[in-house]
Amino acid sequence: MSLTLKEKELVAIGASIGGNCIPCLEFHYEKCRELGFTKKELAEAIAVAKKVKEVPNQKIYETADKLNAGHSKAGKPTGDACCEGSACCSP
Repeated sequence: MSLTLKEKELVAIGASIGGNCIPCLEFHYEKCRELGFTKKELAEAIAVAKKVKEVPNQKIYETADKLNAGHSKAGKPTGDACCEGSACCSP
């Protein structure tokens, strides 16, 4: 089973928002309008993309607040390197 062009364009809307790509969003939004999507349908797709994107943001804000509240650790380290040579980021 393959995605339809309309489905692919909705995916592209979400990916554009997730990737912070304004030219991509503008292009795919217009393509969706040409394919017959209503503003209401696109508003729903945009709302879903925004929710998906905001979850990681909210989690990092919560972790920062926990750390700032005096907890020595907000959770287990992820293993992703961010500070070369530090204990938190050594490979």
